[in-house]
Order: sequence, then structure tokens, then C-alpha cells
Amino acid sequence: MTLQDKFMWFFAAIAGLLVLASAIGWLLARRATSDSAVATIENLNQRVNAWWGMVVVFFVSYQLGGNATVVLFAFISLFALREFITLTPTRRGDHNALFAAFFILIPLQYLLIGTHWYSMFTLLVPVYAFLMLPAIAVLSQDTEAFMERTAKIQWGVMICIYCISHAPALLLLDLEGFKGQNALLLFYLMFVVQISDVLQYVFGKLFGKRKVAPLVSPSKTVEGLVGGGLAATLVGGCMYWMTPFGFWQSLGMSLVIVVMGFVGGLVMSAIKRSLSAKDWGTMIKGHGGMLDRMDSVCFAAPIFFHLTRFFFSA
Repeated sequence: MTLQDKFMWFFAAIAGLLVLASAIGWLLARRATSDSAVATIENLNQRVNAWWGMVVVFFVSYQLGGNATVVLFAFISLFALREFITLTPTRRGDHNALFAAFFILIPLQYLLIGTHWYSMFTLLVPVYAFLMLPAIAVLSQDTEAFMERTAKIQWGVMICIYCISHAPALLLLDLEGFKGQNALLLFYLMFVVQISDVLQYVFGKLFGKRKVAPLVSPSKTVEGLVGGGLAATLVGGCMYWMTPFGFWQSLGMSLVIVVMGFVGGLVMSAIKRSLSAKDWGTMIKGHGGMLDRMDSVCFAAPIFFHLTRFFFSA
């Protein structure tokens, strides 16, 4: 099967699932009577509509080529970091460091991916940015809560730029027997993350009783995690045909993605709770902000990238 065949089969399957979800949402909306049922179905339909938009965006970026995909994720990092900084109060003394984060680090990080400079891509944020951002901020001579302010900026840069950038960085890997097909690996990662979120939501709504961490994320249940997580893992395993993995390897990789995605969602929810916020933003109707959609990817992408590189590089 050629790359184009795999690509078309994958997006045809996604489109089919979304058509089915849209039809189910339409039928449920017509039958819903109670206020709670109407609200739940409305939220479900908003999510489906948002997924339609995301699928179209990824489809277009693939057609435009790898550089377009890298630019797309650069904008995702930009919007995510903007949401993070908006919810985490900063002072005037942080403005120069923030300018460097938004207008130097983001373009540079993604330029390194676009030029396939792996060593510098992996070092730019955790080494150079880690040291330079507080050095820039300290020049303002504003020492009030300096450590807390610096930690917030560095955490935002790490999550929103470094971690997210590992998703398009899959395009630079040289994988044995998989030359020129890396875009499929990126879609595999994004799909498993998203289907895991969906299935955990569905299993939680249908069977959820015991809360995983009620003070952090009241909607996450043990039944949703186990049932939805195992179902998503099985779906990921069955998608081995679009990866350099065998079935059992794909099953293991999808399990890693599911677990790390869940942990990422939980950690990012804890940060929101500490800031007394429900969502990171309102950019995507039915989904909150960009960071609400990428919280699972933030944790899953780096682990998936490095496991793939370590075990499957040519």
C-alpha cells in the first residue's frame, strides 16, 4: 500500500466516524427533553464540530507538505503559550523574557525541526532557554516573586513550545523501512490521543462512578480511564498498518500514548484549578482553548517521539 493510499484510507475512516457521530448527535438532539440532556448533547455536538475543523486543518496541512505542518504546529504553540501566560499573572519585568519566548524561541524551535537539526532541537529549550530567560528577566531588576515568575514562564515554554514541538518533530526521524511516510506517524499520534480522550469521556458518561482525582478533574473516572483507555489502546494497535510498528509494538506504543495523555490532562487540569480557571481559553467552541486540546499531546508527544527514535531509527 502506497503512502497516498494509507493517507486516503486513514482520512476516509476519520470522515466516516465523524459523519456517524454527527448523525447520532443530530438524532439525540431531537430526542433530548431534560435540560441536562440538552446541555450534554449540545456539548457533544460542539465537540464533533470542532473535530471536523481540526481534521480539515490537518488534511490541508498534509496536502501542502511537511513545512506547512511545521508552521501549523508553530502557531499551535503560539496560541497555547498565549493562553498559558494569560492565565498566569506576570509583571512588567517579565516582558522582555516573554518577548524572547514568543518571537525568538517559537520560530527558532520550529526552524530547527524544519531543517532537521535534531541535536539543537532537543537542547534549545531545556538548556539554552532555561538559562537565558531568567538572565533576560533579571536585567529588569524586578526581584519581587522572581523565582515564581521565572518558574511560570519556563514551565509554559517547556509545555507549550518544547513538548508540543515533538509532534511535528516526528517528521525528521529516519525510520527503517518507513522513508517518506513520517506524516502518517504524526497522524497516528494525534488520532490515538484524541480517540483516547473521546472514549474515556464516553465510558465515563456511561459507566463512570469512581472518581480518579475529584479535586483535580471531577469528570475523570476510573471506569472512563480503564474502559476508554483500553479501547483506545486496541484501536491504536489495529492501526499498525500506517506505522513502522508491528501489531504488538503498535499496541504497546498506543498504551504509552494513552497513559501519558491521561497524565498530561490531569496535570494541566491541576494547573487550571490552581489558577481558578475551568478552561485555558475559548478559542475552540466546545473544547475550551488550544491548550485544552493539546494538554494530552504535551505529555504524550515527547515520550512517543523518543521511544520511536530509540527503537525504530534506521
